[in-house]
Amino acid sequence: MQPARRLQGLVQSDIRRMSRECERVGGINLGQGICDLPTPPLVERGAIDAIHARKSTYSFMEGTAEMRLAVARKMGRDNGLSVDAATEVAITVGATGAYAATCMALLDPGDGILLLEPYYGYHLNTALLAGLEPHFLALEAPAFRIEESALRASLRPNTRAIVLCTPSNPTGHMMDASEIEIVERVARERDLLVITDEIYEYIRYDGRQHISPATVGKLRERTVTIGGVSKTFSITGWRIGWAVAPEPLARAIALAHDLFYVCAPTPFQHAAAIGFDAPPSFFRDLADGYARKREVCCAALQDAGMPPIVPEGAYYVLADISNLGFATAREAAMALLEKAKVATVPGTSFLRGSAGERFVRVCYAKEDDVLDEACRRIRAFRA
Repeated sequence: MQPARRLQGLVQSDIRRMSRECERVGGINLGQGICDLPTPPLVERGAIDAIHARKSTYSFMEGTAEMRLAVARKMGRDNGLSVDAATEVAITVGATGAYAATCMALLDPGDGILLLEPYYGYHLNTALLAGLEPHFLALEAPAFRIEESALRASLRPNTRAIVLCTPSNPTGHMMDASEIEIVERVARERDLLVITDEIYEYIRYDGRQHISPATVGKLRERTVTIGGVSKTFSITGWRIGWAVAPEPLARAIALAHDLFYVCAPTPFQHAAAIGFDAPPSFFRDLADGYARKREVCCAALQDAGMPPIVPEGAYYVLADISNLGFATAREAAMALLEKAKVATVPGTSFLRGSAGERFVRVCYAKEDDVLDEACRRIRAFRA
């Protein structure tokens, strides 16, 4: 027996591969966005209480009522979107589960899906597994902004959807209103589905405000807003996410998700719902803490001859390794791992062709003492 043809050419991402390599050498993992920081006590207690209360059976396919209400309230409070918790929210197995269910529910094999490059590898590979045809809009470093002429030129006759990620993984770019207005005009003219990955929405710097694309113009009627609690509450292994969309789209997404996963983990849904009752200071402190980590990490990269593209949000930074003398980004990442015992991810996981050989991605979602040691090793690294 051979694997299905749909898996041909697909392998586990370099993000996961570098985590395995990091474990092999006993290194510090600045590659995968594991986010191994403490879970907020409010959320931790919520999970324990839910388990003790035996809230461990299946939820409805669209999620528990408590979690859907929590997402709807949060969307109104923090995103400026009025959402019907009963009909417009689907709780999913992480944001990746929401994205996979969206691709399967709303797009057909052979449809084109436009990714902004640098892209998150799961956005590409999940689309390929769903039988979609990936199209690309290469954004220019270091600003990574959308230009209308380039967006229009990247569309093909079969393009049916565009994926936005703001704050971006891997660039940290946050889309402003003018960029989203470009997307709104083009999407309306071309009748495109807009899929937005906003899982890093609370991690942003220098006073920037997160703009949910669904709030701009008439995008609400054609947008699936994807989010999750993995990064906000440092619970990446709990796998709780959501998709918010107009009722017919949300219903289809919930059905596709049910067929793949049945439901998201029920006790963790209850805990995540409670997490959004955290005071505003929690979310401010979250962003402030990551801002300090960003400065520490970017300073070390600069000192090591790997100039960073300083992110506006999220907790990743692209570091330019073109002056280190390596033939490929993978060689550079492996040298950092073998010599400095620090894992990063080759830029080829996010960029096609030679453009990806210029960068490695570094994740600074680590405890301060661990990040400080990793930065010491990076500064001491010699190619």
